[in-house]
Amino acid sequence: MGTTRQPRRGDTRQRIQDVALELFAEQGYEKTSLREIAEALGVTKAALYYHFRTKEDIVISLFRDLTRPMDELLAWGREQPRTLETKTEVLRRYYDALNAAAPLFRFMQENQATMRELSIGESFKDRMITMLALFQEDDAAMVDRVRCISALFTLHASMFALKDVKGAPEEKREAVLEVALGLIAQAHHGQG
Repeated sequence: MGTTRQPRRGDTRQRIQDVALELFAEQGYEKTSLREIAEALGVTKAALYYHFRTKEDIVISLFRDLTRPMDELLAWGREQPRTLETKTEVLRRYYDALNAAAPLFRFMQENQATMRELSIGESFKDRMITMLALFQEDDAAMVDRVRCISALFTLHASMFALKDVKGAPEEKREAVLEVALGLIAQAHHGQG
């Protein structure tokens, strides 16, 4: 279950992002117009234009805002020693950031064709490559590379695959982390 961002009082920009993301999820990106977003917000199209000129501007701003913690984590991780403790901390923090941005990642999953057209699809791919570099050495065995990739895939896939699986959210979270952390630990020991 993803957490939706709670808009701060008076934060029109964030309200627009949240409502747009909700409409994109309900109707699809292509079928949602700026007029519909403005109507859902109870504002004029001109007021919406003051903040965002296009739907793409809204999605790009969402992506930047919701992935900023991930970028900060990557920067922090690059400065740390490449110990198992660092890798574990990066993976845990990344999973928290991923869950905080769950509505955006659901949008990305459901609108893959749109994502290929927008510039953010490429920056997401770059972010994943950078994240993998924090977990594996350049000379890692193929099996350890696959373990690192699988750990990240486990975090991402769990957002969709476990949605309909019975169990408490905390139980699911702990299980996902246990599997991902186990893969990272195995890869780390294989690289050592």
